[in-house]
Amino acid sequence: MEASISGSSSPTHPKWRKVVYGGMQPGFGDNHTDESFLEEMIMNANVVKRDLLKVVLDAVSISQYLCIVALVVLVWTYTLRNTLNEKYLLLLNVSLLGSSFFILLLTADMIPFNLLLNYLLKNTFFITALYMLSPIYHTLTRSISSNSIWALTASLLILHLFLHNYSGSTVKAPGALENPTLTSNISLNASIVASLLISSRLPSRLHVFAIVLFSLQVFLFAPLVTYCVKKRSFKLHICFSLQLLVLTLIFTYQLHKLLFILLLGIFVFVNLVCPYWLIRIQEYKFEINGPWDEAKLCFNITE
Repeated sequence: MEASISGSSSPTHPKWRKVVYGGMQPGFGDNHTDESFLEEMIMNANVVKRDLLKVVLDAVSISQYLCIVALVVLVWTYTLRNTLNEKYLLLLNVSLLGSSFFILLLTADMIPFNLLLNYLLKNTFFITALYMLSPIYHTLTRSISSNSIWALTASLLILHLFLHNYSGSTVKAPGALENPTLTSNISLNASIVASLLISSRLPSRLHVFAIVLFSLQVFLFAPLVTYCVKKRSFKLHICFSLQLLVLTLIFTYQLHKLLFILLLGIFVFVNLVCPYWLIRIQEYKFEINGPWDEAKLCFNITE
């Protein structure tokens, strides 16, 4: 009788339950879990399965800008070899400026007249200031050897390509919600310094003005134009990229066959090999979601 009374009066063992906030439960350690804890575990819930064709088409933007930079380097090379004189460079600058504004008018959605006028005024002021500073740029690196100039220019171009924002624009496009990032600004500054270094090896001040104006037009407005074209029509973006690719390969082949093979290998690597690798490594992606507290960012990491 006493044994049954003592057995019924003994306290029952408390059942473990999941407590997010509230400290330790009596009778259980802080790290205790039972079999029901992992019932809500989900494997690879947020893993995105990528399509190879879509990744290849997305990689076209990278090849497109590689073509643009390669064309700039080709113009630099032909100018240093006296194949292009200052008259042809000035004509090329006028053509690029006019075609850029024409494409912006066709692709951008309802550009305000005040914004267009602001662009024209800034360009006029910029070209005038560049023409006045061209004698300084002409003698900027006179005391530095040419080998150091070529090495520094190549390093700055590699830095420019590495930090360039391939999904956006160097300057804020009409209708864009976000401003250019810090890395894209560093990339732009690297390209400008590389242009000034190359221009200091040209024979005349007019050469310096023409080549710097050409380089800045390309590095400033080419990403803006390509961004507007891609936003307007993806098919037009693909056609424009293919034309740039063919044009770049033709001029590179005329310059040097070894450079042609190297550039062709880079394009194949960027557009075919890298997307294939990205699809293959998705098979090894492993993500676990469960009933535990997961750390979530409360800010935008791109800011």
